[in-house]
Amino acid sequence: MGFYDLDKDSRASLVAEIQNALFVDTSNGVLESYQTYFSDEDTYIRKSAYLAVGRIYHSDVLLRVGVHTSLNSLFSSTNAKIRQTVVNAAGEIGIHDFEIVQHFFDKGLFDEHHSVRNAVIGSMKKMGQKNPHPVINWSQKYLHHPDKEIRREICHGIELRGRTHPEDILPLLEQLQNDATKRVRWTLVHVIGQIAYKRGCLEKVTQTIRHWENQKLVADAFEEIVDVHHRYRNFSYYTQAEAIEYLKAQGVVS
Repeated sequence: MGFYDLDKDSRASLVAEIQNALFVDTSNGVLESYQTYFSDEDTYIRKSAYLAVGRIYHSDVLLRVGVHTSLNSLFSSTNAKIRQTVVNAAGEIGIHDFEIVQHFFDKGLFDEHHSVRNAVIGSMKKMGQKNPHPVINWSQKYLHHPDKEIRREICHGIELRGRTHPEDILPLLEQLQNDATKRVRWTLVHVIGQIAYKRGCLEKVTQTIRHWENQKLVADAFEEIVDVHHRYRNFSYYTQAEAIEYLKAQGVVS
């Protein structure tokens, strides 16, 4: 039976059971419950486990070494689900304490399995939103990596911070405007669109990217911004018509 096949009370009991089992494992220096829950086929069981690890780490200073040791041991697993959940757990820790878990992202970014790499992106998003500066500094190291997929993943990973503070990530995005790989440039345009539809962001994005060197990419970005205001019309601060009116007034679309 899957996590969401259970009723609300049963789910709450299961979450408490998972956290208690991981707490006991961490206290005793064993990995049995970690391995069980981190490898579960149900995404939401694994999510409950990595959220529990984050809560244990942040609530009990005496268990932090044990949590870190456990994650280090599990990260060598041949099971991609376990490695993926380790990265997600590291992301929960990195929301407040990035440096201690940075090595998981240094390695996970190059993992052979896409789910682990995707966990790096997801963790970057949640860490960058709440603990932006070390994550942005770390991202800069990989922004010009020879592997195009690494550049693309970094571009995607810093997106969420941009939805509230586009000024923090636009300098990094600008460095990718002339990337030789179409897939990286497409991701860049996508991210620009994603950070432009929230309150206070359209203006900051427009006034910055209008001065970028690659005006073809800028034109594509403004086209994406217009389209995003329709696709995300239930979530965008401006209607599409209002966004177009603003962009026309700025002379960046016709």
